[in-house]
Amino acid sequence: MLISDINQVSQAASGKAEVCRKHAGKYLLRSIMAGFYIMVAVMLSNVTAAVLYPVTPEWGKVFSALLFGIAIILVVFIGAELFTGNNLTMAIGFYHREVSAIDVCRVWLVSYIGNFIGTAFMSALFIASGASRAVLMDYYSSFIYGKLATPALQLFLRGIMCNFLVCLAVWTGTRLKSESGKMVIMFCVIMTFVLAGFEHCVANMGTFSIAWMMFEDIKILDILRHMLFVTAGNMVGGAILLALPLKLMSTK
Repeated sequence: MLISDINQVSQAASGKAEVCRKHAGKYLLRSIMAGFYIMVAVMLSNVTAAVLYPVTPEWGKVFSALLFGIAIILVVFIGAELFTGNNLTMAIGFYHREVSAIDVCRVWLVSYIGNFIGTAFMSALFIASGASRAVLMDYYSSFIYGKLATPALQLFLRGIMCNFLVCLAVWTGTRLKSESGKMVIMFCVIMTFVLAGFEHCVANMGTFSIAWMMFEDIKILDILRHMLFVTAGNMVGGAILLALPLKLMSTK
């Protein structure tokens, strides 16, 4: 790991901090768009799994995991501000003394809020359209209550593992030269976290928004508890488990 790589990411963190500080509206819009892109993957992944669930649920899970990789492709190639990716970028910028703790917190907060607005809005449009509602009802009822009942420690650990992999996909993508190579490695790494059952807070914003609009007995407090521990885990996975070793092992 070269210090030049750390410098490059630190400069990106500085740029994010400046835009968020001086042009908060534009930065929020970029974060909302990231929520839109994540919802494309959530809808594709969930509807695919729902269609295959009655016949072959195992393959439904495999294809669902594979297709979710479109999320990171859209965010990276089109450009948007994703909270989980910012956990890595801003942490490296902070460790490298390129951005302040206030900058880190501001970027994380605005991107998190924007991601939620984007996912919630797209979820509302999706549910209001009535598309795929019948197949989604059966599929969601098979896992959503168990997902919400997961113990806090497990949620935290799944969040750590998830964002370690998500940020690893982004980091590895920056090291490859060809766009096709970037896409292949990103799809593989993202598929790993989905197939393993790890938890991504922004993807969950979309999943829970859809569930809350479809089922009357989904409780907001259960969603907030789930989101709290997963978000904390995602922050640790990106900012500490991956970003800190990358900074410490860098050389000239």
